[in-house]
Amino acid sequence: MMIIVALVAGPLTISWDAVAVFACLTATTICLGHSVGMHRLLIHRSFAIPMWLEYILVYLGTLVGMAGPFGMIYAHDIRDWAQRQRVCHDLFAHRRSFFQDAFWQMHCAVELRHPPVFVIEDRVARDKVYRFLEATWMWQQLPMALLLFAFGGVSWVVWGVAVRVSVSLTGHWLIGHFAHRSGQQTWSVDDVAVQGFNLNRFGLVTFGESFHGNHHAFPQSARLGLQSGEIDLGWWFIKLLERQGLASGIKLPDSVPHREGLRLVAKPHAHQRTPGYGISATRV
Repeated sequence: MMIIVALVAGPLTISWDAVAVFACLTATTICLGHSVGMHRLLIHRSFAIPMWLEYILVYLGTLVGMAGPFGMIYAHDIRDWAQRQRVCHDLFAHRRSFFQDAFWQMHCAVELRHPPVFVIEDRVARDKVYRFLEATWMWQQLPMALLLFAFGGVSWVVWGVAVRVSVSLTGHWLIGHFAHRSGQQTWSVDDVAVQGFNLNRFGLVTFGESFHGNHHAFPQSARLGLQSGEIDLGWWFIKLLERQGLASGIKLPDSVPHREGLRLVAKPHAHQRTPGYGISATRV
């Protein structure tokens, strides 16, 4: 429904202020909400922040429109589990053609005969705020829509909700599709069905999420852009929180156990060490 509204009403309601609202809300919800709040914090626990701030970031992640907190954890963990096996279903591996993979990822699901059992950490599973967001995640666009309508009318609602959600979900699929098929690869993990690749040209617009090869190598790291020139705005935000005394326990590749089977396959910046990152490109 969102994409239909975006495609039909988007061109009819376009204006400079509506596009500005779209850009600001998309950047905020994807960077602070999805990348930092949902992915690096809630799913991987790559750093720690006060609960009031964690709630804000996860709420912003819910506004992206993919799922609630529990749904995001499950979707991420079932995909990662599947990709770490020796044999992986084509849906989780993004092996099918461009349009078939798009249809599968955004409209289908896999039912496993013997699925793994995932247990969400008790602190999250029992949290009343997260339980509320999980139960109402689809409805969380409504308060946003009412606020946008009050300040900017229909055009702000179309671009601030329908276009934003459609672009965010499509963009998320695009990065997943290409980052599991080909690209620049510094690290490889042996004995797994799916590798991750870096899409270096898209670091800025994905807030660091396109450095997926780095993430496959060091999934617990709060920093995704590891080498010089790999722009990771999500990491910059985490460092800002740290400087303000709001973030602690930040995990980096040199402070967590390395994945079994991890090996170096390229040295794009072997002569450099990235500032603030204590592992060289030659270390395995």
